[in-house]
Amino acid sequence: MDEVRVDDDEKHALLLFLDAQRASVLAIIDGLDVEALATAVLSSGWTPLGLVEHLGYAERHWFQEIATGSTEPLAWPDDDHGPLTTPRSSSEVIAFYRAQCELSNAVIASTPLSTPPVARHPGPLGDEVTDLRRIVLHMIEETARHAGHLDIVRELLDGKTGLGPR
Repeated sequence: MDEVRVDDDEKHALLLFLDAQRASVLAIIDGLDVEALATAVLSSGWTPLGLVEHLGYAERHWFQEIATGSTEPLAWPDDDHGPLTTPRSSSEVIAFYRAQCELSNAVIASTPLSTPPVARHPGPLGDEVTDLRRIVLHMIEETARHAGHLDIVRELLDGKTGLGPR
């Protein structure tokens, strides 16, 4: 009984951190107009909206493809529009991101943290991801890293800073 409670406490803590980073991503881009969301500020060419779409794909990849081995069909073709850019509208991308986060949360809620992934991520990271716990930790890191990127780009776009949730 204590093991289940510890797992639930740990899940709760991990999900709090992951949800905080997800909320930061959305708070940072909130208020940007269509042009700003599609503007590549850095020479690498990614856009704020493209980065949010990337995070949706990352949620999908790690929690559906890797953790469970099963994914829902995409609402659009899996197309490549360059380095982290998208032809989709902000409402489509934000809805996609939120939907993928909800699906990820359902996997977290229904799966013990010690469960090994069904599939393997290619490359060296695949060797390090041995259970759901490490998938969640990776997504906290991935989301926080990209929230930092968005923070910097937001400041370059309109000078606004400190836009994460309070």
